[in-house]
Amino acid sequence: MTTPPGPRRPARRSCRVVVVGAGLGGLAAACHLAGAGHQVTVVEQADQPGGRAGRIVRHGFTFDTGPTVLTMPELLEATFEAAGVRMSDYLKLRPLDPAYRANYADGTTLALRHGREAMAAEIRRECGPAEEQGFVRFCRWLEALYRVEMPAFIERNYDRPWDLVRPLAPTLALLRLGALGKLERRVRRYFSDERLVRLFSFQAMYAGLAPRQALAVFAIITYMDAVRGVYTPDGGIGAVPVALARAAEAAGATFHYGRRVDRVVYDLGAGRGRVRGVRLANGDHLPADAVVVNADLPLAYRDLLPDLTVPRSLRRARYSPSAFVWHVGVRGLPSAEVAHHNIHFGAEWASSFRAIMTEGRRMPDPSVLVTVPTRSDPTLAPEGCSVLYVLEPVPNLTTGRVDWSVERDQARDRLYELVKGWGYPSDVVVEHQVDPTDWARQGMAAGTPFALAHTFFQSGPFRPPNADPRVRGLFFTGSATVPGVGVPMVLVSGRLAAERVAHLAEEL
Repeated sequence: MTTPPGPRRPARRSCRVVVVGAGLGGLAAACHLAGAGHQVTVVEQADQPGGRAGRIVRHGFTFDTGPTVLTMPELLEATFEAAGVRMSDYLKLRPLDPAYRANYADGTTLALRHGREAMAAEIRRECGPAEEQGFVRFCRWLEALYRVEMPAFIERNYDRPWDLVRPLAPTLALLRLGALGKLERRVRRYFSDERLVRLFSFQAMYAGLAPRQALAVFAIITYMDAVRGVYTPDGGIGAVPVALARAAEAAGATFHYGRRVDRVVYDLGAGRGRVRGVRLANGDHLPADAVVVNADLPLAYRDLLPDLTVPRSLRRARYSPSAFVWHVGVRGLPSAEVAHHNIHFGAEWASSFRAIMTEGRRMPDPSVLVTVPTRSDPTLAPEGCSVLYVLEPVPNLTTGRVDWSVERDQARDRLYELVKGWGYPSDVVVEHQVDPTDWARQGMAAGTPFALAHTFFQSGPFRPPNADPRVRGLFFTGSATVPGVGVPMVLVSGRLAAERVAHLAEEL
């Protein structure tokens, strides 16, 4: 298990660093860089930090617009520590028990309990002692996978593809663990109950793949959910970027909100170029020795780096499915059995993935996530009311054949009927829908908030790198670069970008 890094020693030479975007990756980079003594300026076009992890407040209801599932709190804690502060002074986290409530088409339910012993007891009670023993063995395998994968393949920078096998021992360990086999097949080694197979493999969707397609190496996401636990912050997920921004400011970073970067400024000579700063939309120039770009990588090259040819890994990129999200504030409170996170699995499984990933159409029998943040924090809605975050996976704009000008209302109405039928409060006070065209307008390539899919050749050293070798001092952070998608990975990406800057500072 990795140990969160302690406070950093001040950098021997202070760099002037501009961070473009105050998403979680940019904020993590700012915390590490400012904490190390660099002169950090963060430029964010919105009027608040968060990026994809933002928030909307309407009629007394607070909606988180991005991720809703928070795992690996020690990575968050390490980010605050890098800025020289304690997370507990800025952000309060509480474990969710259950992490999820899984609802199946046959009417049965399973709770993903917090802690291995509690989950083992849940499985024994609902599925039998054989499945409980399978869970015990499954956890041992996940733990072994995590111990190898996290330090050797995720928490590191890559300079060339063959770094994947340097050193060789971790690669051999992954092979012995069967990490390059298929995820669903591996999960079926431990469970025969189809409900458990779904509960412990659906996380592949976070990586942009169906469980039958995803490599078993991505069971690390299952480990983060099912073994290490899911948490919620007071104030909702939107409280996380606000707290990180405050921590970065405490470490000396300067923030400019409501200002848009027009392009990154750099020299391109006969040899390697060099970053000079950024130009703002109003014409102002901010000089810098290094620039960390937190914009979605494909659009960063298009809009901020027009003189650079887009890397081959992006020109041939395969994107994750997208999501239709229905944010709704309702009168009334849910029944006692409703959890903070609730998964409603459709009767169809393989055909549903085929619909959105191959056929480019909406799932005919969708599996839906319903998050009720007011279950944990009632202050996110007026008294006697609730907030619902309802997510249906849908095709992205590259592979999809969905006309959202027509199907947007249909998607909303279907979710309304499903939510009402499942027993959630349905007296709508305020609502807001987000479809792939909205994600695209927010600057997300292919209209997906989940970036590039984690196929083998879009993972590790094959994923678009966080440094462009053509321009010295140009670095990237966020879900489209290493290590990938999800709050834990994006926090790591911020630290990896900061490490790039530290190496640059040693060379200057």
